Amino acid sequence: MAKDDQSMGSHERLADSPALADALEGDRFKTFLDHIPFAVAVSELHPCERITYANPEFERLTGRLLEEVEGKGWEALPPSAGDGEGSEHLAAAILARDDYIGVFKINRGESLLTVDAWSNVISDEEGNPMFRLVSLAENADHQDITLGDERRKKILADETLLRELQHRVKNNLQMITALIRVEARNIPDKATIERFDRLAGRVEALGLLYRSLSDQPAEQSIDLGIYLSQVATAVMAAHSVEGIHLNLQIDTWPVSVDVAMPAGLVVNEVLTNSLKHAFTGSAGGTITLHSLVDDEGCHVVISDDGTGLRDGAQWPVRGKMAALIVQSLRANAKTRVDVESVPGKGVRVTMFFARPKAPEAAKAPEAPGA
Repeated sequence: MAKDDQSMGSHERLADSPALADALEGDRFKTFLDHIPFAVAVSELHPCERITYANPEFERLTGRLLEEVEGKGWEALPPSAGDGEGSEHLAAAILARDDYIGVFKINRGESLLTVDAWSNVISDEEGNPMFRLVSLAENADHQDITLGDERRKKILADETLLRELQHRVKNNLQMITALIRVEARNIPDKATIERFDRLAGRVEALGLLYRSLSDQPAEQSIDLGIYLSQVATAVMAAHSVEGIHLNLQIDTWPVSVDVAMPAGLVVNEVLTNSLKHAFTGSAGGTITLHSLVDDEGCHVVISDDGTGLRDGAQWPVRGKMAALIVQSLRANAKTRVDVESVPGKGVRVTMFFARPKAPEAAKAPEAPGA
């Protein structure tokens, strides 16, 4: 087969992947993206790369409306969107690198907006690149900085700390891209909005984590109890059901962002399942979230007194996003995750985070002549 024929065949395979394309181009998906707490823009990669969507937050940060960039390449971003040194434009970085691509400044008249930027290529089930998802997150530490402001010196002095914050936020946005990819592949022809409601809940959990990091950038850890209580409150508000109450008890337990992120997603998944399925046909019930600390470590319990899992069912379901999140906890945070279900008595999910072992006492030096 000639090279041109091979190229054409690749493009045809891309065109034959309607699930992902429909997800990224459908009205429901765009409505979801309109409300996430990050700036997002999407470009199609074939036959040539062109921007097809930008959410309101992206328009606010860049000052470019969708109608001004739609059908164009990333060079349609404002000329002022650069690294602040005049050596690299945001558009060039988007095309040249994947994942976290750096800190960029956008001139908005009397002040500069400073954003962290990510660029991720989304492929279809066969690994063929189809779309590019670009995310921008406003960096609170850099805002209200006028041109020539002396505070730039302080920012440069804090560069190491800011890089750590950027790494944390990068992990969150990577997870968002993975969530979008997995959910998009599984959309049936007659999908309901419930699937995107669940996805929106996951992103909201990540948004809460990002805001916690932005509010206290100097902190090296997240209070797991406070963060999980925020996630639970958000889920209850989004899926409020009359007669269902939340029993919430938390202790302080500092963890890294790599632990807080999957733990918050587990809480979101379990509470969402409980609110949607555990109390069908009943007048109400109680959902419990306890994050309590003892001498051994932190015990997080999410449970309900509903109907329990149906016969033969399990949670998490292998191959689904919840299973990947639980596996992330077990592998990366060495967390013990147990799931129990009793018919008519509900579901109970327990996450245990052990206290770090105390370092062994230094061996005493041997006496001279021993």
